[in-house]
Amino acid sequence: MNHLHSALAPMATTTTETVGTPWVNISIFGAFVVVTMVVVLRASKSTSTAADYYAGGRGFSGTQNGLAIAGDYLSAASFLGIVGAIAIQGYDGFLYSIGFLVAWLVALLLIAELLRNTGKFTMADVLSFRLRQRPVRVAASISTLSVSAFYLLAQMAGAGALVSLLLGIGSRAGQSLVIVVVGALMIVYVLVGGMKGTTYVQIIKAVLLVSGVAVMTIWILALYGFNFSSLLGDAVAVSGNPAILEPGLRYGASETSKLDFISLGLALVFGAAGLPHVLMRFYTVPTAKEARTSVVWAIGLIGLFYLFTLILGFGAAALIGAERIQAAPGGVNSAAPLLAFELGGSLLMGIIAAVAFATILAVVAGLAITASASFAHDIYTSVIKKGNSDPRKELRVAKTTVVVIGLVSIAGGIGAQGQNVAFLVALAFAVAASANLPTILYSLYWRRFTTRGAVWSMYGGLFISVGLIIFSPVMSGTETSMIPTADFAWFPLQNPGIVSIPASFLLGFIGSMTERRLEDPVKQSEMEVRSLTGIGAEKPVAH
Repeated sequence: MNHLHSALAPMATTTTETVGTPWVNISIFGAFVVVTMVVVLRASKSTSTAADYYAGGRGFSGTQNGLAIAGDYLSAASFLGIVGAIAIQGYDGFLYSIGFLVAWLVALLLIAELLRNTGKFTMADVLSFRLRQRPVRVAASISTLSVSAFYLLAQMAGAGALVSLLLGIGSRAGQSLVIVVVGALMIVYVLVGGMKGTTYVQIIKAVLLVSGVAVMTIWILALYGFNFSSLLGDAVAVSGNPAILEPGLRYGASETSKLDFISLGLALVFGAAGLPHVLMRFYTVPTAKEARTSVVWAIGLIGLFYLFTLILGFGAAALIGAERIQAAPGGVNSAAPLLAFELGGSLLMGIIAAVAFATILAVVAGLAITASASFAHDIYTSVIKKGNSDPRKELRVAKTTVVVIGLVSIAGGIGAQGQNVAFLVALAFAVAASANLPTILYSLYWRRFTTRGAVWSMYGGLFISVGLIIFSPVMSGTETSMIPTADFAWFPLQNPGIVSIPASFLLGFIGSMTERRLEDPVKQSEMEVRSLTGIGAEKPVAH
């Protein structure tokens, strides 16, 4: 299994070579932080109620929300991890792009509009609507916090790799300090701006990211006379390996690796529809029509972006080469910034690095606000206070949760240094697809679904997926594991989706069929009418 993971993990390096001009990189990055902080401070003036903090007062248009969804979804994994994966693994690296894009179709067709129509703040609001509140809310909240934690690991690891490259920091201690700074900035963004501030940061980031990547894509194609075949030929010549244009370089060496590919595909395709921070964006629009518009915009931008990653990945393979990428601070995650430096020197690299950093900040802010809403709204208000909480106190609890989540993500990000961020996000997708998606689909589409089915499905999917990750080569047993000195891996696959997703569906079915106590038919009918028509959720919540 060693070759499987090492293919996407960077080589250990202690180099301190600086790429570009550090003061240019830091100036552009600093300018972005200042601009976005001003935006967040302005947004904070209209964030006074829980509806404002969690859902931006449901006042965003479909276009705005579509840009924000793209900003939320196109994470460090998309930009840094996938470009690096394609540069080194070729065809098999591009499979991540395909999986992330196809996942959106599942979210659009099965979930987006129905979720928005329920008119709620969090995933647990929807799942507990017609089921028994306390057990379902606790399970959904734990699942939300777990998925958010996995996703935050990837973003923090990406931040460490990126800023290490900007400053030429090769030491673990230096990268750890970078992760601490990113975590602190994220905490400030969310504490001050809430969902409104976070949304505006995501919109700015989406426009910058797609524009920056488009410029680089056109630039690379122009160098090759807009002849894609010439680019591929050069990539093969530099790598010395024609296999980068064929399937199987990463997921074809053995039967186990082929199973791993199927498992990864299942996790990517079904994971997006279970990501709490993405689902939460559907609650920020006023009507079902705007919800549909926002997803159409998001799919257009996301689809365009993932097509661009193909050019960028092979461009990095042709213009830089795998050896230079893997030897740079940040390793495989450095391919995109190195490519920007090759094309446009320090200025373009500084801009692209600032955009990548914006990507990380926007995503971690979205994750933090989702996790804080889940704990404050679902656990504190609905379970501990049984719905009788003071709204101002609920907001305080939400903001305290942001700080705790930030500190946990900083610690996790330091531990996850050196892992490919696309690979880490695939694990978050596996947990989301296992713990959340079956329960969401059953709640929306199956009238016989019961509280026991929901609890079994969520806890079962969560514990099976996380358990298999812990006992897989991801954690131990290989040189590129998170704990390389230990070996307690007995599950052979890198991604647990092929086992955990069907298991969660099965547990939800068995739990429901074995529970004699059926749910309130009036509530079931109400949820069906709400989800299909949007009655009760058409008007923005009053300020």
